[in-house]
Amino acid sequence: MRTLIIYITLIITMRLLGKRQIGEMQPFEFIITLIIADLACIPMGDLQIPLLYGIVAIMTIFLLHQIFYMIEKSGRLMKRTISGKPSVVINKDGVQLNELKRDNLDVGDLLESMRALGYFSFDDLDYAIFESNGKLSALENSKRKEKSHTLPILVVENGKIINDNLNILKFTKQELLNIAEVKKEKFIEVLTIDEVGKSYIKLKNKKYFTKTVDLKKGVSW
Repeated sequence: MRTLIIYITLIITMRLLGKRQIGEMQPFEFIITLIIADLACIPMGDLQIPLLYGIVAIMTIFLLHQIFYMIEKSGRLMKRTISGKPSVVINKDGVQLNELKRDNLDVGDLLESMRALGYFSFDDLDYAIFESNGKLSALENSKRKEKSHTLPILVVENGKIINDNLNILKFTKQELLNIAEVKKEKFIEVLTIDEVGKSYIKLKNKKYFTKTVDLKKGVSW
């Protein structure tokens, strides 16, 4: 009976929180959801704790949610303070490492989110935006006739060569620098190469460019 009562209370609370709470949680909403789940477990598992204590705590959290929601809607400054703001991580100049760093993300995280949307190459997109709820929104490259169907590997990220991937390609460091058309790897922000030799290169403070390179015999992944 205690479990049933708590279950019904949670259903009512989640319905009051609205569909946004279930589908697209902001950071403060995610925290509230975790707390509600924890509060629900305590009176269900410990018979010595009055059931009313759990119900009151859950409803208190619900009221706090409503207060934060009203504060968030009071203006753009408060919304950014509480929920954060979207980050444009790809624009027409290419991958924006500074925006990724601000969100504690790296190029690998961006690639993973892109693959979930069906995009495998950075130049498939004109824009990519990490929304404040953590989801990636993408706008396709208007000049591309179709999306890439090959799997690129990340060879350089923020001036650092990923040696394991470089070994897969069987390239030397100098050959890689020649591809990027630079003298040192520190000038390369992002460099990927796919299975047909198409490379995506984003140098510091420059717009990205692509070029096709000849892969060495026997190279595959």
